[in-house]
Order: sequence, then C-alpha cells, then structure tokens
Amino acid sequence: MTTFDLHILRRLTTGFLFLLMILIVFFIVLHYVEYIDDFMDRGASMAQVFGVYYPNLIPDIIRLTTPLALFLACVYLTGKLAQEYQLLALHTSGVSLRRLLLPYLVVGILAAAFLFAFGGWVVPKSNQIVIDYEQQFLKDAPRQVDVTDIHRQNRPGSILSVGYYDRNARMAHRVTLLRYGSRQRLEHRIDAGRMSWNDSLSLWRMHDVIERSFSPERQDHVQRRELDTLLQVLPRDLARTERDIESMTIPEAREYLASLRRSGVQEVSRPEVSYYSMFSYPVAAVVVVLLSVPLSSVRRRRGQAIQLAIGLFVAFIYLALLKISEPLGYAGALPPLVASWLPHLAFAVVALVLMATSRK
Repeated sequence: MTTFDLHILRRLTTGFLFLLMILIVFFIVLHYVEYIDDFMDRGASMAQVFGVYYPNLIPDIIRLTTPLALFLACVYLTGKLAQEYQLLALHTSGVSLRRLLLPYLVVGILAAAFLFAFGGWVVPKSNQIVIDYEQQFLKDAPRQVDVTDIHRQNRPGSILSVGYYDRNARMAHRVTLLRYGSRQRLEHRIDAGRMSWNDSLSLWRMHDVIERSFSPERQDHVQRRELDTLLQVLPRDLARTERDIESMTIPEAREYLASLRRSGVQEVSRPEVSYYSMFSYPVAAVVVVLLSVPLSSVRRRRGQAIQLAIGLFVAFIYLALLKISEPLGYAGALPPLVASWLPHLAFAVVALVLMATSRK
C-alpha cells in the first residue's frame, strides 16, 4: 500500500469510530426517552437501566449502526478529498477511482468480517439479557407466538399437544402424546394434567398420567402419578417468541430452525428471515463502501453539506428497503432468503452501476 492508502485508512478508521460512538449515544438517548415511562411504571431502577440493560444493548447497537457509521465516514472523507481537489490531483497523476477504492474496501471487508463474528456469536449472548429485561420492564416486549393449543411433531408418527404452556415456569398443562403405527392407526396415548421440564436430566416429567395402549384385540390403560419421558420437543419449541433467533448464535439458530421444522411448526418465516440476516447483514459493510465512494467523489458547489445530505438520503432509502423487505419475508410474501438478501443485492447493483459510470 502507498502512503496515501495508509492516510485514507487512518482517516477513515478514525472517522468511522467517532461516528459509531456518536450513533451509540444518540440511539441510547432516543431509546431512553421513548421507554422512560415503561421503566418508571414497572419499577426499573436507574442502576438496572444503565448498569444492566443498556450495557448489554450496546453490542446490538454496534451491530445495527456499523454500516451506517461506515457509510457516513466514507461519504465525509471522500467528499472532503474531492472538495480539497486531492482526488483531482490523484486522477491527473493516473490513479483511477477503482484504485482509490482499495483502502476503503479493506476497511469494508474487515468491518463485514467483524459484523459476521460479532453478530453471530457475541451479540446473541448479550441479547439474552436484553430480551429477558424487556419481558419484565417494557410493554413492547417480544410476544410469545404460541400460548394455547400447541401442536408439535415429536417424531414421525408421534404428535404432542399442549393446552397451555407457561414459558417462565417451563410447565405445560393439559398434555396429550399420541403415537401412530402403520396405516395411521393409533397405538399409544398418554394424557397428563401437566408436564414440567427437568433441567438436570434434560427430560420432561409428566404428572397425573393416564397411559393407554390400543391393539385390534384389546385396550389397556395404566394410571401413574409421574412419568419421565424423553421427547424431541424441547422447552424452546413450545415457548417461541418473535425474537428467539436474536438470542442464539449461528449454530444454535441453525439447530433451532431444524427443530422447528422437525416438530411440524408451520410459521417459520420470521425466524428464517432473522437467521439468513445473520449472513446477509454483514455484507452491507462492503456494499456501503462501494456505494459511497463514487457517490461522493464528485466535487459539488455547495461542498460537504450537500455531500452529507445526499449520503443521508441514500442511507434512508437503504434502511427503508430493509424495513420493507423484512415484514414481507415474515408474512411469506417473499421467500425468507430473498427477503434477507434483496436490499443488499439491490444496492450492490446500484453501487456497481455508479462505479461503471463514474469518472475512471
């Protein structure tokens, strides 16, 4: 790398970190102003809010704002170089815009790798605390998707039905477990008044059990006070919320989705969109770099102000497209994979067009 590449790397990194810090503070202030009534009404102390909740929320804020901070830093730096005629001097000396893009791309690729690792393994751990806290103190906490009349496939030919599931106590009420044999004939049925999860043994303990066996010749039944049973259906399969994936690492999320499909859950679009976004969102760091450099490399009469205004406008459209595509994926209007990748691919195409049509 040349001296000028290192100069851009240093200034871009410094600007990016500064903007990231500003966005974190701005996000926390806005969030606190919006939810201060919830905190006060539900008895959250300032020590809990600023000593537990927001410190654990910061990793997710970093994940969310990193592409925006990098985009604004690129727009500001490139615009400043253009206004000071430094880009013009580089062009006249034979340095093309594509060559100038090299240090920007280095930062973008490093940011994308950071987002993938940080968002895939670090952020989910802090989100577990955040989501538990929001369940206790915020009105807009993630709601449970299934509460009553829950039906899950335990394994092929075996269906578990639950009348009501208490997420906090890990207790299922009015439980029925059916097992079918060949020709879809019912062979075995277990009815229990309640079923609790035994964490130490990793199994379900049924209480007040009536166990029935069916054959063409006879029907037998046995009453038991308790019955321990191993099921493929786990507590998380019965207590799904809208934001389950956010508190799981990538391997855990992959296993969770496989468990949902195996247990016969129909509505998996939302967790699938969240899972695929773990892979697509880091790409935004590279896309914003490809987009920002040709967008702000032209010297404009109104200087830096117009450059930043254009940058903010483009960033707003990018975020708006993200917010539009995700609900379409949740509702099934778009395949979850398409919903998670569409905004990034669309703006990547725009960035490549700008690169192709900009001054070389």
